[in-house]
Amino acid sequence: MPFVKESFYIEEPIAAFVMLMRRYGITQAEAQRIIDRGRILVEGERLADKAVKISGNTEVVIFKSASRGRAPFFLTPDFMVFDKPSGVLVHPKKMSTPYSMLDEVRHYGGEKANAVHRIDMETSGLLLASRHKDSERFLKGAFEKRDISKSYRAWATGRIEGEFCVDAAISINDDYTPTKHKVFIDEDGKSAKTLFTPLLYDSEYDATLLECLPLTGRTHQIRIHLFHVKHPILGDPIYGTDYETAEAYLEGRLSEEERYRKTGASRLMLHAYSLDFHYKNRYRIVSRDSFEEIGESVAMAEKRDFGHHDGWKKDLSPQERYYRKRNA
Repeated sequence: MPFVKESFYIEEPIAAFVMLMRRYGITQAEAQRIIDRGRILVEGERLADKAVKISGNTEVVIFKSASRGRAPFFLTPDFMVFDKPSGVLVHPKKMSTPYSMLDEVRHYGGEKANAVHRIDMETSGLLLASRHKDSERFLKGAFEKRDISKSYRAWATGRIEGEFCVDAAISINDDYTPTKHKVFIDEDGKSAKTLFTPLLYDSEYDATLLECLPLTGRTHQIRIHLFHVKHPILGDPIYGTDYETAEAYLEGRLSEEERYRKTGASRLMLHAYSLDFHYKNRYRIVSRDSFEEIGESVAMAEKRDFGHHDGWKKDLSPQERYYRKRNA
């Protein structure tokens, strides 16, 4: 378990944040976050007043990395790059999360190391992590300013021929009554543009491997753009299937067998493939996984409930009806 509770006794009264800074070698801001998240208890009571001095029986819930041997494949004194598997969180969602990539980041990079960007749990591929606070600030800033170029690879349904660009604005969903989906296509939303290049087509699976270059950085951009042009990503349980299946997935009711049959794969077939950036030197880092082999994750075309790509052209899914109705 990455979060553990440490117990000890404090003789002389001391400010809680000072105690945390000295005991764990962290900054004041990091100490304040521990207090704000209710992770310090004194005599069994959760500390609420950040200014109070504490003494006596004290418990602190602290993150302790527990590696599973997923070492970085590229390492410098300033940063590391991992190949994240699908199904693994970058950061723990809650204290009971058994494992995340933060376990590996801290194990191989030390307590000051941190992931500098996010990848959806379902997406596999490159994860960039800093090894100290200076590199963390620089790399997070570079992502925010879009000074770091990213490319992805995705297995999309149907045959796709020729490079194309999807320029369709995206809005964040602020009303979860009709749908729990995070985003939707909306002409009044924020501009979003993705360039797609077909790399190969697999007729047995009726799927095309695409290189995906997001020219903007919106939530679920590649997924919603491919859904928008009726070539959803295989295995996408939100934007690649019918409304009822998406709701079942989001509510934790979708079995692995149903997902495999109704989305065409047991995982989202989206992979963070390359990173191009400058940090003292110019780096272009490519995933060790070419993603060209479909493998056992994907169901053959005839075994999918949602049918072949032509079916997407003829019939709108409930999701698409919702998006079009909302945008009407």
